[in-house]
Amino acid sequence: MALTKDWWSCDGKGHRDPSGVPNPNLLDFAPSRRGLMMGASMAMAGWLGARSALGQISISAKKSRDRIMVVVFLRGGADGLSIVVPYRDSDYYRARPTLAVASPTDRTAGAETRALDLDGFFGFNPLLAPLLPLYKSGELLALHAVGSQDPSRSHFEAMSAMEKGLAREGSGPSSGWLARQLADTTHDPASPLRAVAIADVMPDSLRGAPQAIAMQSLEEFRLAVGESDRAAAERALALLYGTGRDEVSIAGRETLETLKTLRTLDTKSYRAASGATYPVSDLGTGLKQVAMLIKANLGLEVACLNKGGWDTHIAQGATVAGAKLGLLASLLDDVGQSLAAFHRDMGAEMYRISVVVMTEFGRRVEQNSSLGTDHGRASTMFVLGGGVRGGRVITKWTGLNAAALDEVGDLKVAIDYRDPLSAVLHAHSGYLAPDVFPDYVRNDPGMYNHSYLGSAPKIADLPA
Repeated sequence: MALTKDWWSCDGKGHRDPSGVPNPNLLDFAPSRRGLMMGASMAMAGWLGARSALGQISISAKKSRDRIMVVVFLRGGADGLSIVVPYRDSDYYRARPTLAVASPTDRTAGAETRALDLDGFFGFNPLLAPLLPLYKSGELLALHAVGSQDPSRSHFEAMSAMEKGLAREGSGPSSGWLARQLADTTHDPASPLRAVAIADVMPDSLRGAPQAIAMQSLEEFRLAVGESDRAAAERALALLYGTGRDEVSIAGRETLETLKTLRTLDTKSYRAASGATYPVSDLGTGLKQVAMLIKANLGLEVACLNKGGWDTHIAQGATVAGAKLGLLASLLDDVGQSLAAFHRDMGAEMYRISVVVMTEFGRRVEQNSSLGTDHGRASTMFVLGGGVRGGRVITKWTGLNAAALDEVGDLKVAIDYRDPLSAVLHAHSGYLAPDVFPDYVRNDPGMYNHSYLGSAPKIADLPA
């Protein structure tokens, strides 16, 4: 399943072209598919890229830090006001007479259409019900009014800025924020799977990462030979790289061992732990593969996945149980079920995992005439996992009245998206690369327990 192209017919500035004809200026971003064919001569030096809709994975074999970071990017501009609902703000209902999610106390609405109370002011969309227990247990927190300083309301400029770790597009280097962090924490010999993207295109966040690749699925890790020739090829490569102590020989032997391990992983027969059931979707399948890699003990360090389809200019809907009418309902249902299944499957392993859910911008506060919402500014983020001080909505809420909104009627950015990302990176490795977020002064939003931060592995502790 390819990355959702629903924004191709946008004008690039927040409005949908009613003709539905793709904007020719955006076609350069169209993802193409190519299979992963790893040549035998290249296999021992690294992996070749492939493309898929599931996102990106970064792996550092047995020399990785103990903690794992998973980033889920909701591409298309997810409507934060329908995800974490400000049901106590009366202006929310005035701006969205048909799209607003009902208050938890609104007895005129069906129970399945009412927001799920979080803190007396905000509530989850009811289709995120699988995540409510995680919020109540203190493992999940939400951030609201989050975004970048990019005012373009262009999917591509806003996504590019975030994936490069910039305030706005064009204000810094072209490499990705994850790539810079990975490059600054590299130790030799590097794993052949240190940075893997299961994606249709290599995401900008991994551009420039050491040993970064893109692939569609785990099944694509293979030598570019027929199955009948595989064993002979592996024997020949084992002899070739033998017991040498040079970097190429070491990388060769590690790659062969990784190939053998990955060959034992079968996504079709995989049984998740504790009765967890992943949705049959791009996100569900992607998270299942991340779980398999973690359990295979291959040293997974960072995993990122994409979920497209959030450009809800028309027929957005609010919440409809069962039939899931409207574009937003099925998207949220998938996110809730997928994240809950991953959490259940990982069990105690979640203590060393941080999951981040983010999007490039939110939607306009007022609904449009097509029963949807156009491009806006601030949106929501989630952080789930070990050490998180969850059960809270972190925000600087100023309201949805006209005086509180920006010049075009959008929710203002109150929290720089780099605040939570830098906090997760620090919790992940006990270290933040100096150039990971250029021209940024770190502001800790207080997302983690101090004891968890204090026990984070340090770069100096990694084997040389």
